[in-house]
Amino acid sequence: MLWRLAVQREKLDEREIPKILARFYERVRADAELGPVFAIVADWDEHLGRLSEFWSSVMLTTGRYKGNPVSMHMIHAERIRPEMFDRWLALWRLTTSEMLPQSLATEMQAKATRIASRLSRAIHPQAPQAYSKQPTNAEEPCSPYRITSAFDEVSLPQALLRSHTLKPGTWGVIRVHGGAVKYRADGATHAILLDRDRPGIVPPEVPHRLELSGPVNLQIEFYDRNPSIEIR
Repeated sequence: MLWRLAVQREKLDEREIPKILARFYERVRADAELGPVFAIVADWDEHLGRLSEFWSSVMLTTGRYKGNPVSMHMIHAERIRPEMFDRWLALWRLTTSEMLPQSLATEMQAKATRIASRLSRAIHPQAPQAYSKQPTNAEEPCSPYRITSAFDEVSLPQALLRSHTLKPGTWGVIRVHGGAVKYRADGATHAILLDRDRPGIVPPEVPHRLELSGPVNLQIEFYDRNPSIEIR
């Protein structure tokens, strides 16, 4: 029961979205690199309202946003340099990490990375995407492209308790927020115990399964490259 309550507390409250956006764009407008680009916004109340609808649709699937982000940005393509997406994402990571629990911050950061990727490819299709490079700071892993909902020992899909593999090119990271779970690669003599301090990395095409050892609260992140998180 305690694990289920913890999961409920980490569900995004839609009322938090305008607060996050207000703090984020306060930083953006004060930024030497991004500020001049966003100076074109004449009505910030209206702009933040539309952005709140956008993130409500992205995070909560409310369908409130009816616009086209790509076409809106294409209008100002000459003002947007490819490297600006990296700075935009850095400020987004900073703000969401400050204002949200880790699991929600990571989810919003992953979605922002995918949004930045789509916009960058549309505006500058020939330019390298600097923000997609593998970070050199071990404390800042690359962003996942998908994160599961939180599972406990009751809701954990049975398929994860049987031998299965990730598709080619897909890496997984098992994040344990409470309790513990065992990770076992097929043929391995010993299982690896994963907990809050020891996430598990799952390489592509490696048969493996999870083994329950008691109460647990976990999520699984999916990456398109090795996130370089060590399993000890």
